[in-house]
Amino acid sequence: MIRRQRLAAGVCALLAALAAGMAFPGAAEADETQPSAPKVELVLDVSGSMRTQDIDGGSRMAAAKQAFDEVLDATPQEVQLGIRTLGANYRGNDRQEGCKDTAQLYPVGALNRTDAKTAVATLQPTGWTPIGPALLKAADDLNGGSGTRRIVLITDGEDTCQPLDPCEVAREIAAKGVGMTIDTLGLVPDARTRDQLSCIADATGGTYTDVRHKEELSGRVGQLVHRAADPVVTPVATEGAGQCTDAPQLKSGLFTDRAAFGQQRWYKVSVEPGQELRASVSVADDRAVNPGYGVLLRAVTQSGREIVRGEAAGTGRTDVVSTGLRYPKPASDDDNAPAETVCLQVSHSFSAAAGVKTTPGLPLELTVDVVDGPSGHHDVASFGLGRGWWLLGALVVIGFAAGLLWGWLSRWRVAVWRTN
Repeated sequence: MIRRQRLAAGVCALLAALAAGMAFPGAAEADETQPSAPKVELVLDVSGSMRTQDIDGGSRMAAAKQAFDEVLDATPQEVQLGIRTLGANYRGNDRQEGCKDTAQLYPVGALNRTDAKTAVATLQPTGWTPIGPALLKAADDLNGGSGTRRIVLITDGEDTCQPLDPCEVAREIAAKGVGMTIDTLGLVPDARTRDQLSCIADATGGTYTDVRHKEELSGRVGQLVHRAADPVVTPVATEGAGQCTDAPQLKSGLFTDRAAFGQQRWYKVSVEPGQELRASVSVADDRAVNPGYGVLLRAVTQSGREIVRGEAAGTGRTDVVSTGLRYPKPASDDDNAPAETVCLQVSHSFSAAAGVKTTPGLPLELTVDVVDGPSGHHDVASFGLGRGWWLLGALVVIGFAAGLLWGWLSRWRVAVWRTN
């Protein structure tokens, strides 16, 4: 009887779904707006230096091949993966020809693990290190679609094809606003290679990793490929105001804006009693700027009293500066207590280099998260030690008792010594 009821319920549900699809054809088309499959392209350095044997007793190329085999086996089914090489084909000494040596070894698409592994197995360390040209081609390989797009660059040396600076190439890719991330891995890198690969990754919000062992390489590449399959949070465009009273009201989410040089941007967030506000901001310098910079994020009341702040500063070349803050609001015994409006102020001290346009403002990304605070009516961040007072009291009592006991024992030992 139960099985018949379940079957009948299932049939009814199916008929209802079909009816809804016929009655509301727009609903069936909604799936077309869903993000397309995530795409990843692994860009592998196959230049002559990859023959060097300094990774767990084997060559860098052997370590890369083993890592690729393991990563290809574990690649999520929904990820479209491709492989591009640099320095794999040209064996000569003509620099101009060597700097064109980048080719797609396996096209971005549904993964056939056997074909991809076979293609990787044929690679032999050969030529130059044209990182910049390879990144440009990889960006074209991943073009199209609305899903996550990630380039994972694995190399053991800096680019040998200047003046096409791969760091500038990465900035150009980021400036196009295509939502593409470049992660870099340096195999036994020197300081110059590390600096260049860090710059490439920072320009697109990616990560840089030093690699000196096979397990590290396999594990990190696998993490990055799996990360591409994570849900994408789409930022919401907003426009901050020049003062708090005119600021837009924000809820939890990711927001983008532009902040002109010397300009403050204001936003408002509503925080209920017992809730906690967490916010962070990143400002990217998408053009040449002068050395010396800083980013400030303040949370203030509507009357202008500062609650908490976060700031970051430095000198020299950077691509993104980020800071954050945390504001726990005490819980209230009054269930009808009103929410508090918190004003968030964002400002930066970047200045444009000579001859550089100051408009539009620098890209700004603001993350707002309003969550339930710690349980109970007291919070350590709001009231000093809060419930930690009882622990402090206990320690004082124990310390006092221990002092008395030690003093009594000391006097007793002295008395015994004198009698003897």
